[in-house]
Amino acid sequence: MCAEPQDGIVLLLERARRLATRAEDAEAKQAYIDVLRRDPTHLAALKELGALAHASGHRSAARTAWQQAAQWHPRDPAARISLGNLLYADGELDAARAHYEAALAVQAELAEAHQGLARVLSRLGETDAAAPHWRKGFVGHEVVVQRYRGPSPPIPVLLLVSVEDGNIPTRQILDDRIFAVTALYTEFYDPARPLPPHAFVFNAIGDADLCATALERAEAIVARTVAPVINPPARVLVTGRPANAQRLAKVPGVVTAEIRTMTHAALPNAGDLRFPLLLRAPGFHTGRHFLRVERHEDLAPAIADLPGNELLAIEYLDARGANGMARKYRVMIIDGVLYPLHLAISADWKVHYFTADMAANAAYREEEQRFLEDMPAVLGPRAMTALRGIAEALGLDYAGVDFALSADGSILLFEANATMVINPPDSDPIWDYRRAPIECVLGAVRRMLLSAAARQKKESACTCGTC
Repeated sequence: MCAEPQDGIVLLLERARRLATRAEDAEAKQAYIDVLRRDPTHLAALKELGALAHASGHRSAARTAWQQAAQWHPRDPAARISLGNLLYADGELDAARAHYEAALAVQAELAEAHQGLARVLSRLGETDAAAPHWRKGFVGHEVVVQRYRGPSPPIPVLLLVSVEDGNIPTRQILDDRIFAVTALYTEFYDPARPLPPHAFVFNAIGDADLCATALERAEAIVARTVAPVINPPARVLVTGRPANAQRLAKVPGVVTAEIRTMTHAALPNAGDLRFPLLLRAPGFHTGRHFLRVERHEDLAPAIADLPGNELLAIEYLDARGANGMARKYRVMIIDGVLYPLHLAISADWKVHYFTADMAANAAYREEEQRFLEDMPAVLGPRAMTALRGIAEALGLDYAGVDFALSADGSILLFEANATMVINPPDSDPIWDYRRAPIECVLGAVRRMLLSAAARQKKESACTCGTC
């Protein structure tokens, strides 16, 4: 009598897995939910539903599923690691650490747990404690073959990544129904080894301030292939914030902030700093460890809250418009072409789209819509010429520019590099005006990648780099 419900769960789980393998994600999610209706504690369904939700950008749903898996099955290391990775990405370092350590308590040599713990300890400034976890996590595990779910023969891609956080998010770029991705952690990869098969190389290492070593290793790796390389490492290597501020200041119509790299100890004793001053810990994004200091006497307590030995001291550029609100435009550069991505408007000086006032203010959304529909008219000729100058100076296949506009139409540059993420909006109808422009950018990326693959196929059937 008890076997029938279990048999039904097994059949539902098999169906969910078949659907997920065929990339029928909506149907697969529903099938997993059907399993959980019968058994809310089902470990495989919780873990796999979390993975499917995370892959499609539904982070909250993924978090809920993995939290339930870890709660009901505390000794399952995979659930702990998945939840730890998500918490780490959200900046919840102590919580992530606890899950990695719990996973290692169950399985002491688990590479993925060592990888996560190494990153957490590094971010917490515990460098010595992180060292053995770097080795255990990545030595022998420096190549990762990602899942392919497409119905047709795949396009093989070699994805270069860093063990640090400075990688381009590629979830929306490298569709696992088109591309078979092999990721390679460059810091631990022996460049003398034969490279995995690939139609092209995508260098996803984007943060030159954080990942200089990874980019230098990537240069040695791409020197051994004849395949096209998206974002050559040598070009990314010179896009650190201080270096970019100096070289892009020479582009007509671009205003950059003075940026100085200074130690914690040197900052309070510097007598030539201008306030308000922005302080940033290198290598962090989305506003983490980035703050504004109003007066010199506020420096010491501010510095105490920032990790690392070196900080970026950044001149404050006033991005407020006539109504006192700060604005930040983002324009993507794909294969040399400019595409508007978003405009964020906020009362706070630190403007990020996910914390801005866009959802609550229809007038701001209308302003963003005008920018997305007619970027040249909104920005003006001086800014458009400046953006083209930035694109030419960067020379990257995939990059983005965050900026505001000055009163004379010049660009107030915040950053220009490869680490920009393209996030589709959620299902709320208020964002319908954003969907086509974002899909336009993603379409441009796909065309660029498919063109690179076609070019390599035409030029040579061999990508080993040794022929």
